[in-house]
Amino acid sequence: MKNNQITSQLLNWYINNQRDLPWRKDRNPYKIWLSEIILQQTRVDQGLPYYQRFTNKFPTILDLASAREDKILRTWQGLGYYSRARNLHKCAKIVVNKYDGVFPSTREELMELPGIGPYTSAAIASIAYGKKEAVVDGNVIRVITRIFGIERDISLLKTIKEIKSIADDLLPAETPGQFNQAIMEFGAIFCTPNGPSCSTCIFNDICVAHLKKDVKRIPFKSKKIKKRTRYFNYLMIELDDKILLKKRTAKDIWNGLFEFYLMENDSHAEFDGLQIPTVMSKHPDKWEIIDESKIFKHLLTHQTIMCQFYHVKMHNNFVFNQEDWPDYNLYSRDEIESLPKSILIDRFLGEKIN
Repeated sequence: MKNNQITSQLLNWYINNQRDLPWRKDRNPYKIWLSEIILQQTRVDQGLPYYQRFTNKFPTILDLASAREDKILRTWQGLGYYSRARNLHKCAKIVVNKYDGVFPSTREELMELPGIGPYTSAAIASIAYGKKEAVVDGNVIRVITRIFGIERDISLLKTIKEIKSIADDLLPAETPGQFNQAIMEFGAIFCTPNGPSCSTCIFNDICVAHLKKDVKRIPFKSKKIKKRTRYFNYLMIELDDKILLKKRTAKDIWNGLFEFYLMENDSHAEFDGLQIPTVMSKHPDKWEIIDESKIFKHLLTHQTIMCQFYHVKMHNNFVFNQEDWPDYNLYSRDEIESLPKSILIDRFLGEKIN
């Protein structure tokens, strides 16, 4: 089968099988960009509610650019990879200030914007502006490596270049955006990583991986992510119905999000083995633990967080002194609700604070 036949079949398949997704209703660059950023490292069923939330709160790029970062992070909360949300805000401001609120149409200009790389720039340029730019994401890599029987390591740049070359050959000049969506959709719902529908696949008579019974092995990637385990112990310190929190500022996970007093250990430790705040050590009569949580397990791409929460209540006329708690402030429960927090803390608060 020639490449133009593969292209034609994919386009026909897409017309009959595409999912009804809101960002496909028009070619609005803002909505296409927003959907692409949200769907990075995220399944459609998980990302869709966030897309709807963002378009409701920030219907235009001007609304997004004008919003406070805390509000954007709070809206993003639960999606992870929070640098995406911060870059979303930075990008919106540049598009508004430099391009009068209209995304540039060339891939080169798009790639100069924060958070936009080769894939996202190709998606915006082709889908919104009809430019002949092939997208290469995980779905495209999987479809092409299987159909063409590419067994080389996809973590190698030369393999990706080979896949990109094939994608360029398949891309029609007339409908590049539709084809890019077609091949991504095919990989997402049909040629899936596990359990692809090979028996009813439109390419099962030419797909090299299927014919060689190599579908489980292709695409091949040699590098494995090394994970580390971190042990977080949070003190939810309460004083006069307010809770102590601070914003994370270090170059680490959850930068820009709010958290309780944190004690991180190399391994699991009971409360007696934790290094509690100095002011609490000096005044053991002025606080008590009124609740202790179960251990929460939170999986991230490169690390696993094992976390336990201790609800500490201050009493006996304890006075909050800012010098004892650098960078921390007291917040009411209503204020906490509106602050951006990690999904881990949000899960705990869902059980703790009603």
